[in-house]
Amino acid sequence: MRPVIGLIPLYDDDKESYWMLPGYMKAIEETGGLPIMLPLTSDEDELDEAYSLCDGLLFTGGHDVSPDIYGEIPKKTCGKPCITRDRMECYLIDKCLRDDKPLLGICRGIQLLNAHLGGTLYQDLPTEYQCKAEHHMTPPYDRKAHDVEVFDNTLLAKIIGSGIHEVNSYHHQAIKELSPEVTKMAVSEDGLIEAIAVNNHRFAIGVQWHPEFSYYNNEESMKIVTAFVNECRKGRSI
Repeated sequence: MRPVIGLIPLYDDDKESYWMLPGYMKAIEETGGLPIMLPLTSDEDELDEAYSLCDGLLFTGGHDVSPDIYGEIPKKTCGKPCITRDRMECYLIDKCLRDDKPLLGICRGIQLLNAHLGGTLYQDLPTEYQCKAEHHMTPPYDRKAHDVEVFDNTLLAKIIGSGIHEVNSYHHQAIKELSPEVTKMAVSEDGLIEAIAVNNHRFAIGVQWHPEFSYYNNEESMKIVTAFVNECRKGRSI
């Protein structure tokens, strides 16, 4: 049977609706997983039931992470958060880490993972960081925006190899102070943290770029999703 991967829904404030970028689901399907979109709720009983159906969780992009999570006051340049989503994801992260269940965080996913585990974020890169690389590219999103350096002896190096890799990029927030519970696996050419792994967990990683936009034409993107889905498949027999 295919491993079931739970996806965190995106939320449209104006339309008051849930939605999902097809690339998240298609990438999982292409690598042998069965994606399902979870309900957006902070009800723990409902989340427990949904979580029990999943062999792994994919934490998608979307709203800015609330600065409340890392003890800061929101700046005018910080986007409107989705508090229900923040609570939902923090709860599910804790469950994944407790149960050693695989998780993959993309864009907002890496940011929330770091913030929830004790790190901080740049609320707005253009006003807080001297960017020398393109971090907020224009369409199409399946092409190179900048390079990242993947460090030796990391899980990401095992998946795609250490050294320089091309990535796409679309974000205005990023990791500022690294959580003491994670390991830095990659940085951008202008020094931003681009990938992390939670210490002492078999597969709990985050990347700042967007494999869901480039899995079909970028070998490294496909390898990341494949490694995640394969780890979820292993979990079915643990």
